[in-house]
Amino acid sequence: KVGEAICAYTANANASEDDKKITERIFSAVGEVIYLDESYFPLFGVLGGCTPALAYMFIDELARAGVKNGMKKDVALKICAQAVLGSAKMILESDEHPYELIDKVCSPGGTTIEAITSLQDDGFEAAIHRAVDKAVDKDKRL
Repeated sequence: KVGEAICAYTANANASEDDKKITERIFSAVGEVIYLDESYFPLFGVLGGCTPALAYMFIDELARAGVKNGMKKDVALKICAQAVLGSAKMILESDEHPYELIDKVCSPGGTTIEAITSLQDDGFEAAIHRAVDKAVDKDKRL
């Protein structure tokens, strides 16, 4: 709907460079296109397919935390969604690793490092890995 999808394709030895270019041109109508080895397609389906819902959940929970702290939901949602959009764009447009970017926005003893360490203490990374692993397992069973 917003032209920011991610599509992947693969090609065997019979596909010409023109075939690949046509494929990329067709799928670029809905967003980014990457060439991917066929063995990664199940994982691509999970990462590309689940990430929007996971991102929606993350953004909504951030906004709900804003509401809990006194802000109107629509305002909090706009702030959080735009901040996530900008953060994603920064990852795509910079040569820096996400953790380098995290380090840049964490002031010593500040609010951001407090939030980061709280998420780490609560198992944020492990929860994300488990969610992806469960989706991969489900994909294998389908």
